[in-house]
Amino acid sequence: MADGQQLGRLLLIKIGDGADPEVFTNLCGLKTRSFNMSATEVDTTIPDCTNPGNPVQKTSRPGISSRTFTGSGNFVSSTVMDIFMNHIRATSSFNAQVIVPGDGTYAGEWFVTDFTFNGDVEPNLEFSATFTAGDILTFTPRV
Repeated sequence: MADGQQLGRLLLIKIGDGADPEVFTNLCGLKTRSFNMSATEVDTTIPDCTNPGNPVQKTSRPGISSRTFTGSGNFVSSTVMDIFMNHIRATSSFNAQVIVPGDGTYAGEWFVTDFTFNGDVEPNLEFSATFTAGDILTFTPRV
């Protein structure tokens, strides 16, 4: 692998067990995953008050930031999956870490906004989930 390139399979979400001290474990089975960082756009455009007929230049500033992790793959029965599923059934938030190779770790409170089981007759049971930040996340740059 060339310098600087990162493996997609190392984009991970680790679920906290709620203990003190908290232990974070990889959510196993994910085959596809993505991490999105975005912000809304707040329009700050003001037409020229002196010459309202002049062209108007659109201007903006960043608004609300959003952090979302999505993943899908095989459902693997485990202790961490049991903890994760309990949060989904209870619609509760939990501590997690998103590890982004080459960038760093986004840690804090998350909750699942969408969860789906799927499967056919023969293949393994699969799942997909969307995780949204439930509070301000702590970012730790990679070392």
